[in-house]
This record gives sequence, C-alpha cells and structure tokens, in this order.
Amino acid sequence: MSRSLQLGLFPTEAEADPMTALVPDEVDIYILNLSGGKDGPRAAALALDAARAAGVEERVYTIHASLGPLEWPAVTVGGVRYPGSSELAALHSRVLGVPTERHIEVRRTRELEGERVPYDLLTYIAERGDWPWKAVLPCRSDWKTGLIYGAFSSMVRARKKQLGRPVVCANVLGLRADESPDRKKRPAFRTTTDNTARVVHEWSPAHQVTTQEVKDWTDEVTTQEVKDWTDEQGLPHQWCYDSHPGAGDWKGSSRCSCSLCVLASQRDLLLAVKRRPRLAELYALVERVRGVPFNPNTSMAELIERAARPGAPDPGVVIEDEGPEFDALENAVEAALKKPAKRARYVRPGTPADALPGSCDGCAAGNPTTAADQEA
Repeated sequence: MSRSLQLGLFPTEAEADPMTALVPDEVDIYILNLSGGKDGPRAAALALDAARAAGVEERVYTIHASLGPLEWPAVTVGGVRYPGSSELAALHSRVLGVPTERHIEVRRTRELEGERVPYDLLTYIAERGDWPWKAVLPCRSDWKTGLIYGAFSSMVRARKKQLGRPVVCANVLGLRADESPDRKKRPAFRTTTDNTARVVHEWSPAHQVTTQEVKDWTDEVTTQEVKDWTDEQGLPHQWCYDSHPGAGDWKGSSRCSCSLCVLASQRDLLLAVKRRPRLAELYALVERVRGVPFNPNTSMAELIERAARPGAPDPGVVIEDEGPEFDALENAVEAALKKPAKRARYVRPGTPADALPGSCDGCAAGNPTTAADQEA
C-alpha cells in the first residue's frame, strides 16, 4: 500500500493542534475505530501518519464494534455486490495498510440454552421496554465502548507486566466538529481513563475536517491510490450514503450509523424506513407492544406512514432482510415481547415533532461521556 496515504497530519500555524498533549512514540497501543462510515478512515489515516512518523506503526490496531443486522447490510444490485458496514470496516483497515491480523471485530453475545449467541440491541430494547436516548445510550456504552475496552484488556495486562507501568492507549475516533453542536464542543484531545492499568487518550484527529473535505478525500483516494489494490472502487464509501448503490453522489443517508437510529435526522429515518421496511416493521412492533414511541419526537408507526406518502425520499434500493441472521433477530425480539418489560420507562424530554435531531453518526455524538465511541 502506498505511503502517500499519509495526509499531512501536522496543522498549519493558524490551526489548532489536536496533538498538544500526545507524543506519538509514547503511545503503546493505537486503537483506530472504524464503523464502515466515511469519517473513520480519514481520522485513522491521520493517526497512522503520526505512528509511522514516530516509527511505531506496529502498535496500530483497527476495531469495529458490530451491531449485526441493525447495521447497513451488503446489497447486490445489477450483479454488483456492495459491502455492508462490518465488511467495509475491514476493507478500510486493509486499504490503510493495517495487517489483517491487527483488525478486530467485536459483537455482543450472551449465553442462551447452553451456547453463545449474538445479543442484538433491538432485543435488549424489547426486553427493557424503552428506547435509547441522549442521556441513556446503551448502544454506545454496552454495545461499543465496553466491547472495545474488553477486546484490548488482555493485551493491556500483558503490556503492563512487560513495561512495569500503565499502558498508554490512543483511542482514535472519527468525530468532526461540523457534524453537530455537541461534537463541535467536544475537545479533539482529552484523557478519559487514567488508572494503574491504562491511560486512555481520546483523540479525534479529523475534528476540524469538514464534511466536504472528507467526501473529497474519500473520492480522491478511491481514484488515485488504491486502484491497484481492488478491481472495484478502492476505498469504497458505504452505499447508504448514495441515492442508490453505486451512484457515488452522496445523496442518500447523511450518516452511517444504525440503519434506524433514534438520533437520526427526519430525512435519514424516512429513507431508512423505505430501504429496510421489514426492519422498520420490527421496530414498530416493539413500539406497539411496549407502548413507548421510537423517540420523543415521532413514532415508528408515523415514520412508516409518512414514508409511504408522495414526496418521501426515493430509497434507490429496497432490502428484503431475508436470511438466518435477521430471522434470529426477529425471533429473539418476539420472544422478548412476550414477557413483561424489565425496566420502567424513564422520562425523556419532548421537542417539536418535526425537529428530529441529527447528531448521531455511529452513535458517538450527544453527551461526551464515553472513551471508545465509534465514528461513522
């Protein structure tokens, strides 16, 4: 892979330096979060610049916390297959030059009838009886942060024993300031964990990069840097960003998070409902049985009805959501709904019905309370 992917990490004098407190060769483990979205590769490439310049590239790992069938899946259109989010995260890692053995994928599981099986977020929501919201985001804490920390725990223990001191980790996120007011306020660099085992610095090296710059960079890398690596599109962006798979026009979803994210914009939700009607109906079932709307601003039932009206976004593609993984999710959700909710509903603040927030991409926006949030 060409080292020309190194992208000029160090800012000009007029720009704020996000590395003020980070010494690249003093970082023991670089953790590059990749969701399959557009922002992770940009931030990861910048972090790789720093590690390579310091001669510690072998300390770099990439990780993807999979949400299973709630992520955007792969689709095949016109005989061309477009990868889903988990596969894209692995592809992005390879394109950036990280060896396959240093890319990690994690997914939450639980023991059921004597075997480990996937434990999907929608099943948890059905069991709990309410939906995530800004102050309570298990999709971020339990399905991402905790799993990512756990994935590196054995490595941290081994390194601590070897080094005789806490292990320094750089948790690299693809958060950018122009995505939301919350992200604009969130510092590009901060220390989130400091104990006897590990010191974790949260670092968003692409914090000041604009959305258009990310799109331009993705398209430039696709055409100029990785054609020799792949016969398709080099560094492909998630098909959900386009009006239809393969369009390359960035006129689809504005964010690549859960297909149906409670923090997504109104247009993104309507588009997702039309693209994944079976998943939307499963969300509506949870909503109907538990008697709690999908988010404080609207219900899934309303979104389904509005998506059917003239003038709703053209989906470009409709996913059947057929297969054993989705069937297992549906069965688990239906089984959970036959039992009483495990937790009482909490009170969420209400906002005008059409003012759906658009502050999530990979569920790392909102309150800056976690150390290993994932970008999209």
